[in-house]
Amino acid sequence: MDPLAQLKERISGARSLVVLTGAGISADSGVPTFRGTDGLWRSFRAEDLATPEAFARDPRLVWEWYDWRRGLISTKRPNAAHVALADLERRGPSFHLITQNVDGLHRNAGSQWLTEIHGNIWMVRCTACGSVEPNHDVPIALLPICRHCRGLLRPHIVWFGEALAAADIQQSLKAVQSCDVLLVVGTSGVVYPAAGFASLAKEQGAFVAEINIEPTGNSHIVDVAVQGRARDVVPLLL
Repeated sequence: MDPLAQLKERISGARSLVVLTGAGISADSGVPTFRGTDGLWRSFRAEDLATPEAFARDPRLVWEWYDWRRGLISTKRPNAAHVALADLERRGPSFHLITQNVDGLHRNAGSQWLTEIHGNIWMVRCTACGSVEPNHDVPIALLPICRHCRGLLRPHIVWFGEALAAADIQQSLKAVQSCDVLLVVGTSGVVYPAAGFASLAKEQGAFVAEINIEPTGNSHIVDVAVQGRARDVVPLLL
């Protein structure tokens, strides 16, 4: 049986399906990775701006960068892979989607059982009272203020040097440890803790598969690897 047919059969018979997605699925919608040359803005790198220290030093500069990013992302739409995953959720008995992406495209495609472990660029969090709420303003005020306490708002995104939210990690680990099929789509398998999900699921006896344009850090442990773009391959699983 060819790898794609084997994966489709496993998914159709899955008791609990978990999908982990990364930058590759968003790249198929034209979303830049914001890493390397993609992330350069006024000669700043993402690593220079997406930190608590950068925000404490110059919140206006950081918000200018995020406003630029939001402007780029606002023109992008979910692709066929996003839509297919939302369809899989509606069809399956148990489904959970974990994404490393912050662009909100999975939500726009209709996914509901979703954990955004790195946050969401369309959410803001108050640095004073901690309240979190959606904000789709483009452009956004360059020093946005909390409507509850007048504190300074920041992007609700996990920055370099910050820990992932405990609730998101616990929810993700519970899903990965209890699934019988884990599908990894468009992620390089090098950013932890998500990079460890494949081996964790494997240890629990799950069938593990990946879809990516090239081999990844998890390719040596998966049961099936399908090479190709997410937008081309994922819809074939329906």
